Amino acid sequence: MGERTFQFGRGGRIVEDAAIIALYWERNQDAIEQSRQKYGAYCLTVSRNILDSREDAEECVSDTWLRAWNAMPPHRPDVLRMFFAKITRSISFSRFRQSSAKKRGGGSVQAVLDELAEVIADPSDVEDALDAHELSETVRKFIRELPEREGDVFLRRYFFSESMEEIAGAYGITVNNTAVILSRTRKKLRLRLIREGYLYESERSV
Repeated sequence: MGERTFQFGRGGRIVEDAAIIALYWERNQDAIEQSRQKYGAYCLTVSRNILDSREDAEECVSDTWLRAWNAMPPHRPDVLRMFFAKITRSISFSRFRQSSAKKRGGGSVQAVLDELAEVIADPSDVEDALDAHELSETVRKFIRELPEREGDVFLRRYFFSESMEEIAGAYGITVNNTAVILSRTRKKLRLRLIREGYLYESERSV
């Protein structure tokens, strides 16, 4: 069963994630409206952290519901919020690549991809590699095992594409300290990926 989160829908009705998923499985188009009401703003934030254009981000969020509609069934997400965020992120990165757009503040998205390319061998396939099922599971397990702040910083940088300044401000630390935390975490992840067979020993240097 997925996470049980609640929000009042139209008419004051409480909508659970499980109920929204059930609507998708029933092919009830109200699933899209309920998804938009509950997670539209959240997905827009995910997309806006990648794309400079609000209009492009809104289009990516709209495409998220269509892709979710096509995925359910047969897929039944464990955590609906993260399921939607992953779809939005994938669509937004695709739009970013196509348009060569720059995140507000100047190239933050490309900086994120460059940093992750230190860990994943082929820089052109960073997002695709992260979305591959086996590697994705390994990375999720790695993040769960990190100390709370270290895991949160990693997620904010590499899942939500937040800038160093935004992350530093959220935790009351310097940008340099943020960079150090991320560098150490990337090195830990790299060693994990070598141990799991995703990278070769010769690719160890960062």
